Amino acid sequence: MKSSSPDSTPLARRTSGSASRAKVSKSVDKEMTKSTNGDYAPAGISIRNGPVTDEMDVDIPAVNGKRKARVSIGKPVNYNDAASSSEEDNKPLAKRQRTSISKAKKDASESDSDDVPIARRKSGGKLPPSISEDGSDFEQVEKKLAKEKAHIEKKAEKDAKTIRAKEAKGKKPVVKKPASEVDSEDEPISKSRARKSNGVKKEESDDDVPMTKKAAAKKANGKAPAKAPVKKPVKGKAAAKKEESEEAEPEEEGEYRWWDAPKKEDDSIKWETLEHNGVVFPPDYEPLPKNVKLVYNGTPVSLHVEAEEVAGFFGAMLNSTLNVENPTFQKNFFNDFTEILAKTGGAKDKDGNKVPIKEFSKLDFTRIFEYYQGKSEERKARSSAEKKADKAAKDEFEAPFLYCTWDGRKERVGNFRVEPPSLFRGRGEHPKTGKVKKRVMPEQITINIGPDATVPTPPAGHKWKEIKHDNKATWLAMWQENINGAYKYVMLAANSTVKGQSDFKKFEKARELKKHIDRIRKDYQKELKSELMADRQRATAVYLIDKFALRAGNEKDSENEAETVGCCSLKFEHVTLKPPNTVIFDFLGKDSIRFYDEVTVDPQVFRNLKIFKKSPKSEGDDIFDRLNTGQLNKHLANYMPGLTAKVFRTYNASYTMSTLLQELEATNTSLHEKIKLYNDCNRKVAILCNHKRTVGAGHEAQMGKLTDRIKGLKYQKWRTKQMILDLDPRQKKKKGAEWFQLDEDLTEEWIEEHQAFLVEEQRTKITKKFEKDNEKLVAEGQREMKAKELTERLGAADDLAKKLKKENKTKKVEAEGRTPTVEKLEAAVDKIDQRITTMNLQAEDREGNKEVALGTSKINYIDPRLTVVFAKKFDVPIEKFFSKTLREKFNWAIKSVEDVDDWEF
Repeated sequence: MKSSSPDSTPLARRTSGSASRAKVSKSVDKEMTKSTNGDYAPAGISIRNGPVTDEMDVDIPAVNGKRKARVSIGKPVNYNDAASSSEEDNKPLAKRQRTSISKAKKDASESDSDDVPIARRKSGGKLPPSISEDGSDFEQVEKKLAKEKAHIEKKAEKDAKTIRAKEAKGKKPVVKKPASEVDSEDEPISKSRARKSNGVKKEESDDDVPMTKKAAAKKANGKAPAKAPVKKPVKGKAAAKKEESEEAEPEEEGEYRWWDAPKKEDDSIKWETLEHNGVVFPPDYEPLPKNVKLVYNGTPVSLHVEAEEVAGFFGAMLNSTLNVENPTFQKNFFNDFTEILAKTGGAKDKDGNKVPIKEFSKLDFTRIFEYYQGKSEERKARSSAEKKADKAAKDEFEAPFLYCTWDGRKERVGNFRVEPPSLFRGRGEHPKTGKVKKRVMPEQITINIGPDATVPTPPAGHKWKEIKHDNKATWLAMWQENINGAYKYVMLAANSTVKGQSDFKKFEKARELKKHIDRIRKDYQKELKSELMADRQRATAVYLIDKFALRAGNEKDSENEAETVGCCSLKFEHVTLKPPNTVIFDFLGKDSIRFYDEVTVDPQVFRNLKIFKKSPKSEGDDIFDRLNTGQLNKHLANYMPGLTAKVFRTYNASYTMSTLLQELEATNTSLHEKIKLYNDCNRKVAILCNHKRTVGAGHEAQMGKLTDRIKGLKYQKWRTKQMILDLDPRQKKKKGAEWFQLDEDLTEEWIEEHQAFLVEEQRTKITKKFEKDNEKLVAEGQREMKAKELTERLGAADDLAKKLKKENKTKKVEAEGRTPTVEKLEAAVDKIDQRITTMNLQAEDREGNKEVALGTSKINYIDPRLTVVFAKKFDVPIEKFFSKTLREKFNWAIKSVEDVDDWEF
């Protein structure tokens, strides 16, 4: 797969006047080999990995099927498999990395003095956790991970050869089969993304890219369509059933099993009929009361309603200090605010005199903040009946927009609400954070609908920008936002046919890569020593993407977008080299979250990176200056139609999970133990594929609550045992005094605190029940109960407090319940023991998963059919792995393998 000639070598990108040579000389190779000889660590392992806490708040996208970014505090991590830990794994930390950073810096040719990880320079040296910070032996953990990864890669090589050999015996030629199965919309990123997205789109998913752009790409390369059709009228019983069930359970209606339908000849046509009711606009702005004013330099000022609304944006979020105290946020807001003031007549005092607003520091938004906080408290204080009534009214208003009719089928719409005006926050250190997101008007919105359908009516006095009838597009409406000029689309929901087909194609493409992965790995290993710099850079990039799940990366407009980085856009300062073969990546990654990854690489890869950083390159220069994402994806497409860098993440996660699940044996373990088995495999995937995260800010508090619940059960068990003694003191001799003893971790101080909690918990329950009963009486037109009734009910909590106090004094517990017996109480003890075991498993599982993004792996990278197969094999309800939303999203996966016992990725 080498370049045809030196003439085809890409010209190097010159950032600051320094670029790599077109060829790598033998003398340079020899020099680098000599300087990096040593005791190499096992290659292909991430030693320390994860986001580095960023103080910048972010916008959380409200789009169905998208995960939220996490910004939290780093904690120590244990990457040992909980099920296979041993005494050896728990030894004190004996050894760390063989060469220190200070030693690596001694030779200027090896590492520039400025070549220090960003995390150390900008975050005070605070780094993500390493693989052995739990006290395990570093080298043992390192070798174990390397051995496991090597085993999986060797199996992948064997599987690829076996699959190709089977296909060669009588099936369709290997070269032709992928072309008939893989949609041409999945061509290299450089081609499929003709429109610049300004960083808005997610790199790992092109689900929301308008199909018109994908269709244009198909026409260009002429590849065959995917197997799954988008439309096919529902026939027979399914059609009759549709009208009856669509209101109660829309997701169950008529069940269009597109995954079983025959392949369409022309997959570019997405629909033949399309009807919908447009979009929902945010409510109009309600002016502030006359006594609530913005204050400037001590003077309350009156503003035009447009300027007042913008001032309210800032005032309402004073509690979000990470934003409002950010200088960039303040500067951008103030610039936009003063522009609006100039356009709307400025600010005036109570006498109508103009008040020039020139300094942000003199603005006081306190009154506005207090007003909006008061409104928020009012909303929270509404009764249940009021909340239900408001929700019912909202649901009734939005009901017409929830669904569209797509080729006669009812499909749920995803994000049908137009974004309200606000202050743009952005992700990470976005240069435009704080700017005003303007209100979107109907005149900015283009509607896409069937030619024979009724066009939605725009709000009174307005009109739509344009009406389209583009049946090659899957969006229903679109507009351009004012901050980055990005286009926003109203798409179908995550559980829709179109979204399901997109997911299906993504995982099928990863399955197709399974046939070619051995050739790809063999070729890039060979090209790591290529004489041509472009080939060597490309091979190194593919190695990093395959081994460490680095994203390919695309060029950004640094003036308008946060400077996020991927493999192909790595710069000199993003990579630190620690001899003999450790590499540190430190950069702003996806969603502008600072990411730190310390990995061990093959010695040749380490040498190559030294060459790519060789003088005269310096800070600001590209590491891969003879490679870009388009060139990389074009090269990968030579192995398999539609193969791009992002497919490796899906393949590696799914194949690793498949291998781990195949090695499990069905045993007679409990349900919770089976769930933990699955999570252990998922955790290994996250570790081996670098899907890791920092510990959530609330993790310690959650674990504390879980620990208290376990201790509460132990206390309940102890009380139950004491009740047995109350009924039959002879049981102490029969069972032994030790059986009745209190657990060591239940101290007297904790017991008193827990008893107070139990009393308060009962008081809260009684009070809530009283309030709920009163609301019901009022709703039925009856008279409310008086406060005296509540006082009488609360007497039960007072009685409990007295009872517990007596137990503490006498050290005896009277038997409770109707006709208590020793047998009944013993059965109760057994049940409590089972609950304690279950909760201990949950605590162990939660603690083990605190630094790995299990949700990220399970939703985005692991083929959902693997989870379904596991659930079937181990007889675990699928509800234990997929929430209702995910079951709807992955309905195709659940139904397509429900009758298949031997499905493999």
